[in-house]
Amino acid sequence: MSKPFYITTPIYYPNAAPHIGSTYTTTYADTIVRYHRALGEDTFFLTGTDEHGQKIAETAEKKGLSPKAFVDQISESYRSTWQELGLTPDRFIRTTEEGHAKAVRHFWQRLYDQGQIDFRDYSGRYCVGCERFLTEREMINGKCAQHHVEPEQRKEANYFFKMGPHLKWLISQLKSNPELVSPERYRNEVLAMLEGGELEDLCISRPRERLAWGIPLPFDEQYVLYVWLDALMNYLTGIGYPDGPDWERRWAGVHHLIAKDILKPHAVFWPAMLHAAGLPLYQGLHVHGYWSMDNKKISKSLGNMVDPLVMKRNYGFEAFRYYLLREMSFGLDGEFSEEAVVRRINSDLANDLGNLVNRSLSMLERYFEGNVPEPSGTSVLSETAQGTAREVDEQLMAFSTQRALISIWALVAAVNKYIDSEKPWKLAKDPAARSQLATVLYECLEAVRVIAVLLDPFLPETSADILGRLGDPACGETLPERLRWGALLAGTRTRKGDPLFPRIESA
Repeated sequence: MSKPFYITTPIYYPNAAPHIGSTYTTTYADTIVRYHRALGEDTFFLTGTDEHGQKIAETAEKKGLSPKAFVDQISESYRSTWQELGLTPDRFIRTTEEGHAKAVRHFWQRLYDQGQIDFRDYSGRYCVGCERFLTEREMINGKCAQHHVEPEQRKEANYFFKMGPHLKWLISQLKSNPELVSPERYRNEVLAMLEGGELEDLCISRPRERLAWGIPLPFDEQYVLYVWLDALMNYLTGIGYPDGPDWERRWAGVHHLIAKDILKPHAVFWPAMLHAAGLPLYQGLHVHGYWSMDNKKISKSLGNMVDPLVMKRNYGFEAFRYYLLREMSFGLDGEFSEEAVVRRINSDLANDLGNLVNRSLSMLERYFEGNVPEPSGTSVLSETAQGTAREVDEQLMAFSTQRALISIWALVAAVNKYIDSEKPWKLAKDPAARSQLATVLYECLEAVRVIAVLLDPFLPETSADILGRLGDPACGETLPERLRWGALLAGTRTRKGDPLFPRIESA
């Protein structure tokens, strides 16, 4: 059986519809899993919605709905949006599923039986937005650093998970495996957090008299589990933990993809929970930045969301997908603007890629009636194309779609430059240069085919469109087979078609 590759997005908090942030993360995961699938690996892609907690209960009450009726509506908007955008998770999990709740209770009962949980009074400052008590370092001028509001002073009795015994182990894991949390700046942030002495035992419960919307603790029904510790469990329950047949095999290849605002739960709480339960740590935690607009973070709380379905209607999702994957450098923040979307479409997609496909197929139609000619001599572009394939592999294994796309567009530029230097339109005027003309056009078309194959994880519809124009060459099942130079056979009938990406004229 092939090597497993399992990727997750955070499960999204359904107190509002999907926006650019959740679309970016899900599209990124979709791209990475498509690449591993093309390599022939046994892949699994999980996303879903995190449906318990105080914010959900409060939002539902404001709308005059029960929490369950409210999350049913919003969760379905996530599921249907991903489907409409062509994103392909293998499993969409909801934390209100009975199987999830049962597995969560099993997990925490196990830790309770091991003596890793105790009961005590606690007084502290509680942020409703974060749904947890904050430490001094998580506040700026007395306010939550993320939500910019003063936390409430609360005192209540709760259950606590003893984090201390697991933190030294986690430090050693981070130091011995530098790629465990990437990019490096976030690994360093976690190490500073762990070594700075700011971490305390983790409050895992909320009294049901204050918050009934959650999973009751298995060892005390008067309390519900803190929403984060319910949500993190989805990565296990979504693959069948604790008694499904495949979960251990899938878990062995798991990678988490998250935004930087949820680093602490994923890089501290979750590893400690896994270690406490005797379960293996994830293979990698990959952390991206925020999208901002007019220098303000795009978020549900600020109400400046970008609707992915509107972007699809205005520009087509393939074009918007390209913008998301190309514009933001992974780990850093990105600035969104529709002007930048249009620039990417016109420059990269219409002028560079679209022009290459159009001019190559147009010349083939003009000089060889659309039939792929037989090349002669040594290939000029094959080494460049194969080098690009190696670069794309290296970058996608490192979770960098931006750098991978830069490599592909360098190949696009190289082929366009080759056409300009070889001047097929001049060769076509010389009957003695017929063989050379055939070789030049074959080189161009075979390079275009390789580009289309490399684009498949990023722009699946565009890739299929280009390959269709090239006569759907049968070039193998696995990615290495499909990237083998020379798979485009002489005599294949092609078609030019409409412009791949029409330019968008400014109003």
